[in-house]
Amino acid sequence: MRYRYYICDVFTATRFGGNQLAVLPDASGLTAGQMQQIAREFNFAESTFVLPAEKGHDRRVRIFTPAREVPFAGHPNIGTAFALASTGEFGHIDDSLKVTFEEVAGLVPVTIERREGGLIWCELAAPERFSLGSRVPVEAIAAAVSVQPADIVTTTHPPQVASVGLPFVFVELRDRDVLGRTRVNMAGIDAVAAAGVVPDIHLYVRSGDEFDIRARMFAPVDGVPEDPATGSANCALAGLLAHHEKAAAGTFRWRIGQGIEMGRPSLLEARADKRDGTVVDARVGGASVLVSDGFIEVS
Repeated sequence: MRYRYYICDVFTATRFGGNQLAVLPDASGLTAGQMQQIAREFNFAESTFVLPAEKGHDRRVRIFTPAREVPFAGHPNIGTAFALASTGEFGHIDDSLKVTFEEVAGLVPVTIERREGGLIWCELAAPERFSLGSRVPVEAIAAAVSVQPADIVTTTHPPQVASVGLPFVFVELRDRDVLGRTRVNMAGIDAVAAAGVVPDIHLYVRSGDEFDIRARMFAPVDGVPEDPATGSANCALAGLLAHHEKAAAGTFRWRIGQGIEMGRPSLLEARADKRDGTVVDARVGGASVLVSDGFIEVS
């Protein structure tokens, strides 16, 4: 059978930047094994498979990396909403529209806005409340990303797992020079995984230039050596930073640059709401552009 697909670049307003995504807008009839094969064929960080809703919402969406299915991810939701909206699946959008995707991690609301110049901008709300997980020794993380322990900043938080639907280890680095020279060391990654910690590592610095934060994310165990724009991680990062803000309440926002070292610059706009000292909501949004479309044959 032939299945239509769209390829879009997510978290960018310029083609050939941002994070690539393949979207199959009607994946009915495909098995999980076939979806995995297709995701491996495209070999992007993720591919999405859109199915009829099962719980009365807008669509059901399954997300696959080249190696496995994941319960939630950021740029696949932003890109899927963009692809469906830009091809008329949600009808005409005058100003804004809210849709909800059913996913393994739960319900993912996405706001779709039509902005100046016809740009379609989407923002998702995380499917789970912000949560903290295991702390990871500085020496173990330093070895995994080929830096010195002294290059890791621990004044706000130690290297630690956090999640809003998909867990990552969050690590603050000293400066942009350190961020730029980080490299995956698989022996170190394997050691982190052997300790029972998810080995997907999100590194960031507080840049204070055109971005508030610059970031990189490595997930080689998932078949993603480096990701140019990680919505789920930066959404959780917003929750993590808001959690450590001294103010007990407020909305906190960050402009995050990622993918720059890869030659695929991305802009992610993340925010988190905090009430009575607790992070109650985390969101991430950005623009997308359509790059190509076609059909893939599946036997």
